[in-house]
Amino acid sequence: MRFKLIINIDKSKGRDKLPINYQYECSAVIYKILSNSNEKFSQWLHDNGYNADKKLFKLFTFSRLKIPQYRIINEYIRILSDHIEWQISFIPEISTREFIQGIFREQEFELGNRNARIKCRIQNIEMLPPPEFKETMTLKTLSPICLTLKRDNGSDEYISPTHPMAMPIIKQNLLDKYKAFQGKDFPDHDFAFDFKVINEPRSSLITIKADTPQESKIRGFSCQFQLTAPIELMKIAYDGGVGSKNSLGFGMVREWEKINIKKK
Repeated sequence: MRFKLIINIDKSKGRDKLPINYQYECSAVIYKILSNSNEKFSQWLHDNGYNADKKLFKLFTFSRLKIPQYRIINEYIRILSDHIEWQISFIPEISTREFIQGIFREQEFELGNRNARIKCRIQNIEMLPPPEFKETMTLKTLSPICLTLKRDNGSDEYISPTHPMAMPIIKQNLLDKYKAFQGKDFPDHDFAFDFKVINEPRSSLITIKADTPQESKIRGFSCQFQLTAPIELMKIAYDGGVGSKNSLGFGMVREWEKINIKKK
């Protein structure tokens, strides 16, 4: 279930900048709003999530901020427009339209870190209609896809969607999310699955918890791709994200259609 938020920006007192790496701060805002509005649901998100084979899934994701007018100044984004747009998507059944709209409506919060932050007020929230799900769809990233391989020393290797292991990683991740959500394995063991990248993926190295002892860097990739999967898994990809680290703002996708420009 996906929602679009229109957020007004109060730029008084010079608060008109965000750090370029703002994904972690966006994730923290979601948790804070849920915590203030529904302690039980927030505790579930933080401590339990959905568990499948000892893997923990938070089963929500969000897009990068859509800022109509901005300027990049060193490691900051200076926001020139008076509003921004943000999309958030949830898999859990508890996230009904009334529940999410009720707790997010007219919320006020600050977004950013100690060096750059903005004051926000949610002006409007609306549920976005889902696409017509098909077994083969062309999708575009709204936030970078994160795909990881484990090295021999246990650390993560971030790989491109064009890597030979990308397709099996994406497939297994969707199966794990399905099991976490439904509490059982996907019933079909022999289904059609394919993943084809359409354009050259664009790499982004994103800093999480910048300037703290917990600082880390995550590499993601933005691209368009064609995905073939059962409709149940396609819905999970759309609502919960493709790849890993979705609750940190990775892997949100939308349907993408190539616009054919007629030659004059």
